[in-house]
Amino acid sequence: MANLKEIRNRIASVGSTMQITSAMKMVSAAKLKKAQDAITAMRPYSEKLTELLQNLSASLDGDTGSKYAAQRDVKKVLVVAITSNRGLAGAFNSNIIKEAKTLATETYAGKQVDFVTLGKKGNDILKKTHTIVEYNNGIFDELSFESTSVIAEKLMELYANGSYDKIVLVYNLFKNAATQLVMTEQFLPILPPKSTETSANADYLFEPSKVEIVEGLIPKSLKTQLFKALRDSVASEHGARMTAMHKATDNATELRDALKLQYNKARQAAITNEILEIVGGAEALAG
Repeated sequence: MANLKEIRNRIASVGSTMQITSAMKMVSAAKLKKAQDAITAMRPYSEKLTELLQNLSASLDGDTGSKYAAQRDVKKVLVVAITSNRGLAGAFNSNIIKEAKTLATETYAGKQVDFVTLGKKGNDILKKTHTIVEYNNGIFDELSFESTSVIAEKLMELYANGSYDKIVLVYNLFKNAATQLVMTEQFLPILPPKSTETSANADYLFEPSKVEIVEGLIPKSLKTQLFKALRDSVASEHGARMTAMHKATDNATELRDALKLQYNKARQAAITNEILEIVGGAEALAG
């Protein structure tokens, strides 16, 4: 009977776990819808603004307004690793941490590589082996363009004053609830347009001037780029957690069914043994 009690306790424990994982799945599913709508609505604006800025910066030919587009010899690199504050999201955080370490040890081997960590999970791991120049996990409490702008301005200042020659973002790009793509995206310097034909054929009327427009667009574009990356990460986190909790619930269901079968077999065996003992005792008395 002790064995039966142990199995009953395990069944109850698995049932409690199922309730937790199922609840977490539903919470993530509800949050995912809002986050997915937000990033889907933002992407066209962000991509068009980046394209416009690249074309304008490329046409300035080294003018004063293009200081964020100036290419320098890369000796010092700053990697902005965007993770989450909580776990239980499958490989969501570990993929970012792995990519960040690869950048430091392989892609930019021999160069000074420091980190800015946005999210507790990434900071907890990367601070053990690398230099963290900025850490912020409160950004996800109330994610907004204003709070993102503060971080973007710090990154822009670090590039403008020559502290770093290149700044890259590492984050999860949201594709769908089950798929998140690890992205390594250059933040500074501003990349030139991919197609020279597009830049050459772009027909813009400038008022008041190219330089003034670019000076106004650069901060807004960079802040929007970082804000988009953070929104992508948030949507990816909810999608990854929903998928992970769905799988966990399915696994718990299978385990519970297997334990119930084991319990029924053990109970049947115990009842059979009791019957055999009774029959044996009756035969002994009759003899």
